[in-house]
Amino acid sequence: MPIRTEPHSPAEREKLHTHRRDVDVDVAVIGGGLAGVAAAISASREGARVALIQNRPVLGGNSSSEVRVWVCGATATGHQRFARETGIIGELYLENEYRNPLGNPHLWDLLLLDTVKAEPNIQLLLNTHVSEVEREGSRIRAVYGEVLGAETEVRVRARMFIDASGDGTLAAAVGADILLGRESAQQFGETSAPDSADDLTLGSTLLFYTRDEGEPVPFVAPAFAIDIDETPILRNRILRTGDNGADYWWIEWGGEIDVVADNERIRDELWGVIYGTWDHIKNSGEFPDAANLTLEWVGSIPGKREYRRVQGHTVMTQADIVEDVSKVDAIGFGGWSIDLHPPRGVYEPAPAARQTYPPGTYDIPFGVLYSPDIPNLLFAGRNVSATHVAFGSLRVMATCAVMGEAAGTAAAMCVEADLSPREVHVGRIDELQQRLIRADASMIGVREQSTDNRARDAVVTASSSLHWEDLPDPEEALALTSTLAMLVPAGQAGVAELFLSATEPTTLNYSIRTSESDRTYFPAEVLHSGSIDVASSAGAWVPLEVSADELVSDGRPWIVVLEPNPVLSWWHSADVVSGMIAMNLREDVSAESIDHHISDEDANEVVRWGIKAFNRRRFGVRFRGPISGYEPSQASSGLSRPFAGPNMWSSATLADAPEWVQLSWDAPVKAAEIRLVLNDDVNEYMNNLHYVRKPFRVIPELLADIDIEVRVDGQWSGVAKIRENRRRHVIVPIEPKMVDAVRIVALRTNGARRAQMCEVRVYEEQHAADA
Repeated sequence: MPIRTEPHSPAEREKLHTHRRDVDVDVAVIGGGLAGVAAAISASREGARVALIQNRPVLGGNSSSEVRVWVCGATATGHQRFARETGIIGELYLENEYRNPLGNPHLWDLLLLDTVKAEPNIQLLLNTHVSEVEREGSRIRAVYGEVLGAETEVRVRARMFIDASGDGTLAAAVGADILLGRESAQQFGETSAPDSADDLTLGSTLLFYTRDEGEPVPFVAPAFAIDIDETPILRNRILRTGDNGADYWWIEWGGEIDVVADNERIRDELWGVIYGTWDHIKNSGEFPDAANLTLEWVGSIPGKREYRRVQGHTVMTQADIVEDVSKVDAIGFGGWSIDLHPPRGVYEPAPAARQTYPPGTYDIPFGVLYSPDIPNLLFAGRNVSATHVAFGSLRVMATCAVMGEAAGTAAAMCVEADLSPREVHVGRIDELQQRLIRADASMIGVREQSTDNRARDAVVTASSSLHWEDLPDPEEALALTSTLAMLVPAGQAGVAELFLSATEPTTLNYSIRTSESDRTYFPAEVLHSGSIDVASSAGAWVPLEVSADELVSDGRPWIVVLEPNPVLSWWHSADVVSGMIAMNLREDVSAESIDHHISDEDANEVVRWGIKAFNRRRFGVRFRGPISGYEPSQASSGLSRPFAGPNMWSSATLADAPEWVQLSWDAPVKAAEIRLVLNDDVNEYMNNLHYVRKPFRVIPELLADIDIEVRVDGQWSGVAKIRENRRRHVIVPIEPKMVDAVRIVALRTNGARRAQMCEVRVYEEQHAADA
């Protein structure tokens, strides 16, 4: 139902609603999907009073138990390196891994609800459908919502509004310019766009779950089930009895009609496809292993992919995803492929998706989040300002949450300083970025430079730092039947060595390369290449004929690449070091090696150089002395995730004695808040419903037990003892005092061999939300 722009009269309201109430806040967020949840939390933590208005009984949007789509993002299901989001969606990933290791959709709902309710500045309005908007000139003054089932009307008045509805409902109602359908290739110079513009969109999806009952279960199809033998589905899609939930993402339809106005029709068509598909699996005789399976759950709310996109100050295009990836006004990053689906969905004879991966992560500019016409309107999620092609990458939910966090932070800034989003963009974008970094939001390559962070001018020392000699020899051999590679930080010293075994004397051909840029991590430019003779052995360190002094890469990582030789084996270890990556060159990048339903015609180096098979493995390569990239000084570098290098301190092996990192100043400085950004291995792919199960509930590299000490007038005293930690971002407000040193003592990790820390920050003032 469209939002009314002419509010009802008082007399009409008396007839329509038994109960009425008013809510006055600073920021109103319309939509409780992940973009809206992140927007509400971030605005709340910035000190704003927030109303989060959601027209469903649960939060999470497409990720909720009502729809059950996996939360995907910049990691691109594990193809992109060092790309997992931090900030609010990062918190949710980590906590869900701990609370919900089996990926129960209802427990994901519960986590979202619990997280929102823990914020004292948020008023949560569930089952509340926004039906009217009240304006004052070009500004939005209030929205009216109907509380479903309660005969109650709520009037929410706010200074800033965030449209996180997914459908751009509020923005359209107040007259913002709307983008809908597919732009022509010529309009924005996009090679993935059609020759002519049209009004086609991506379709919607319903999912279903199955369960093994341990005994035969019959299935009688309803009369409305579609006979899929009479459709192209069996010719163009693959049915498997072991698939569940979002495995069936390709059950999609509706892109040729209006995905909002025709939502009921789309739901009915998708129900027909699901029950027809299940009828075929159960009753065709082609799937004998389905005899004991039953339908456990079938969705009833189509998961929408695309509808209105609101035109903002900036329109992201294909070039912003794959070429011009760095932005001075970045407020977050993405990395998912440009993922375009045929509008006919399941009835399309072509593959169910065509994916073009960016070479690495790309920046999202602030200009896509606000309207140039409505001075108090921001937006986030599926309705941001992008072409259809660029939207194919931005639309995934973790990326939507990243944009939501930025929109919420910007909205709070607008309220605090009486600014419009445009004024923030023109005059205070640096401040917005610094606020996001302070909150550990998803930013790449932007340094923490807050003037009240005294860690920036501290001298940093540590109990130890990581040396190549600290790493144990690898324990498992892998035959060199394909091209393998190991990425290590640049700037090492000494001669490179490999741990190899050979069944007979042979020659190894190798190269040492670097990446294309600071944010890509596959082999590209060759720094050195050569060949060496390798004697027959059961496993030994073999030197290469190159010294580290000969390798120059401007800080970009070094990647040791070994060409195939079946008589050689390269040994590897489970003793992984965050910031190093093992990978293999996949000669076969056919659809079957990625997903049966995705075209492989656009497979590039991100896909060809696979990292999934060697997750948490380290190939045997070493240099000499300290491992560059893990020095104590990294703990105050201002970067808290990999960007060219690891950007973290690492101790030697954490044994009986604690390890520590210390910040010292020549003269006392004021300390009111200490923040730790710990290593949660952002190369580790995570998913809310556990498409990939983990062998742990807490990232092993996270520090579990920590003591924080300060030195005042030559005397050390403890200010915090943190135990059983499972968070990446640890915030410790303290009684303000003048200190000349701060020490972070690592007592125990969650399973890793070494203590690691991305950043220590010592602020002179406490953040508003923590004060």
